Formats: sequence, structure tokens, C-alpha cells
Amino acid sequence: MAIDTVLLAVGPMDTVRAEELAETTLEIADPLGATVVIGHAFTDEEYEEFREELGFEARVENVDPDEVARRRPPVGDLEEMMEAAGVDYEVRGERGEVAAKVVDMAIDVDADRMILGGRRRSPAEKAVLGSVSQEIILQAPCPVTYFRDLDVME
Repeated sequence: MAIDTVLLAVGPMDTVRAEELAETTLEIADPLGATVVIGHAFTDEEYEEFREELGFEARVENVDPDEVARRRPPVGDLEEMMEAAGVDYEVRGERGEVAAKVVDMAIDVDADRMILGGRRRSPAEKAVLGSVSQEIILQAPCPVTYFRDLDVME
């Protein structure tokens, strides 16, 4: 099976590891000439919380999720790294329940691989709070490379 599209699913916690995520993605995408989709899913609450910081006047109902994704860290940094490497990329944003929207995004772009960052949580925290990364991995329509950064805190 050829790898034509790699989805790099990111969130605000990935800002501290953007360079490592980009390197991991480029190790796959660059030699194969694959397109990278930088995807960022966010909830309505996240959008409303950061609306002014992002420079948007519109309420969540009137927003273009792709435009919000472009303005949310670490997407801008990742765009620069993909451009510097000469890799084709696009930015996708989704609004809603994060795990479901990331899986939907992978289906929509027909992703052949997904790169996903995660954070360390205890079993008790996972039981109480759930794990977005785990839910994505279990529902993903393609193989997932899970990038665990032990230094990223909640």
C-alpha cells in the first residue's frame, strides 16, 4: 500500500514538541513524496476561550475551522517546517468532539498514516478523564504513529 497522505494531528499541548513531531512526519512523508495534512480539532469551548486571542470577532457558529487551525499553535510552526523541507501540505481544522473529529479528518483526507502526539497519564487519570489519544488510536482508519513525550505535562 502506497503512502500518499500523512495526517499530523496536533493540539495546543503539541507546541513544545512541534519540531519532533515535524521530524517524525517528514521521515515518512518526504522520501515518499506524500502530502502532509496538519490537522487541528478543537471544541466550541476552546474556540470561545481563545477567540479574542486568535483575532476573531465571529462567534463559533460563523467560523471557518480551517482558518482557526491556521492560527492555533503549533500549526504555524509546522507549516514553516513543512515548507522548508519542500513537502506539500495543507491545514485542516475541525470543530466538535476532538477524538471523533480527528478520526473523521483521517477518513476525509484518505490518510494512509497518522502521526499523533500524546501525554503521560496515570491509569487512574485515564479511567476518570479518558484518553483522547487512545480513542483516536482505537478508531483510526489507518496505522498510527504515537509520539509520546514524557516531558509534556497536562
